[in-house]
Parts: sequence; C-alpha cells; structure tokens
Amino acid sequence: MKIGLVTSRGGHLLEMYQLKDWWKNYSRFWITGKGEDSDYLLKNEKVYYGFFPEHRNILNAIRNFFLGFRIIIKEEPDLLVSTGAGIAPPIFLAGKLLGYKLIFIDIHAFTDYPSLSAKLVEKLADKLLVQHLKVKKQLKKAEYWGSVI
Repeated sequence: MKIGLVTSRGGHLLEMYQLKDWWKNYSRFWITGKGEDSDYLLKNEKVYYGFFPEHRNILNAIRNFFLGFRIIIKEEPDLLVSTGAGIAPPIFLAGKLLGYKLIFIDIHAFTDYPSLSAKLVEKLADKLLVQHLKVKKQLKKAEYWGSVI
C-alpha cells in the first residue's frame, strides 16, 4: 500500500509524524510546507512542497489544488491521510475528483470545536476522525477514536 501524507507545518506536521509507528510500514510521500521542522523531520522522506501561506489564501489554495492533482496522478497512492490544516482541503478535493480514499484526522488541539479544515473536508473524506467527543457531536460524519498520539 502507498499513502500520501498531507499536512501543514508546525503542530499538524508533528502530530502526523507522531503516527510514525503506523505510516513507517508503508510506501509513502508527503505534501507539506518547506521549513526547518519539515526539513528536519522529513530529511529521509519523499517530500513535495506546497504553496504557503495556505491558511485562508485563495490563490495558494488554487495552486495547491493543481499541485495536488499532479502529485496524485504521478504517485498513484492507495490512500491520502491528513492532519490539516489549510493544505488539506485543496489536496483532498483533487484526491476526491481522482477517486482516491481520504482520511482526515482533526488534530488534538481542537477540543471544543472542529477545525475549519475538518469542516471543509467533511463531505470529501471517506473517514473523518476526531480526538474529542465534543468535536464529534458537531460533525455528522466524524468518528471518535480517542487520542491518536
């Protein structure tokens, strides 16, 4: 199985990286932002860099959609997984249009309400995982699996 790991830098990247016991067993590639944290954590990984800032930036969302389209066609993953943030919706839209399976994990920091990214990808994702029961109540499609980190 081949997976695409889609995440913004910072806490989103760190949370995805903490799932290493799961993703290390698969062929994979990353779509993230360029920075010291991604350079350090992903130094031995296959990485594609998206357009940033991505948070509420329509131009970069459009650019990331087309970038995601090209990467997904090239890599042909079995699954795309994301912990957010703003890079997830355009990449997930490209993945959905291409017929790929999508899993979104809302990060642990959102304890009382879902992230904007979770709201935007709720209809696209095949599985939407949240880490707090309060958040599950606010997203129809969400599944509560407890803390994943």
